[in-house]
Amino acid sequence: MSSRIFNVLFLCNGNSARSIMAEAILNQTGKGRFIAYSAGSRPASTVNPYTTAYLERNRISTQNLRSKGWAEFSGPDAPKMDFVITVCDKVAGEICPAWPGQPMTAHWSVDDPVAQEGNDEKKRRAFADAYMALNRRIGIFLSLPMEKLDQLSLRQELMNIGNVKN
Repeated sequence: MSSRIFNVLFLCNGNSARSIMAEAILNQTGKGRFIAYSAGSRPASTVNPYTTAYLERNRISTQNLRSKGWAEFSGPDAPKMDFVITVCDKVAGEICPAWPGQPMTAHWSVDDPVAQEGNDEKKRRAFADAYMALNRRIGIFLSLPMEKLDQLSLRQELMNIGNVKN
């Protein structure tokens, strides 16, 4: 088993829901193998309270979670990323910074729970759906035999995870 720890950056537009969820899920479930980060192209001022509530309800740590811009991860002092995964269709279409080290990139489209209109129950359901989609994809990602896959195979598997139905 490889003792290498992989860095993963999840990107979204506002960095208040989906990318934050992905960061928290992977940091808890991939502990010792992965370190996850998240950022947004136009970060919100705070993490969405529905995000925090849903993570805590599922016993996922919310400690140190904050909304941040992606410039924080593109500078010379930033951690070198092995994977950069967009979870928002808006960001997937934007021109992203040139990430140091040329990490593998993929897009995992997840519906934006923040955009859900209506009562609290509809909003909670949208956050639950986003959480379940991300949790399922991260579970598949964690099952990949990183140390056995060549670069091309790993890139294909990463893209395939993005095709998993929500």
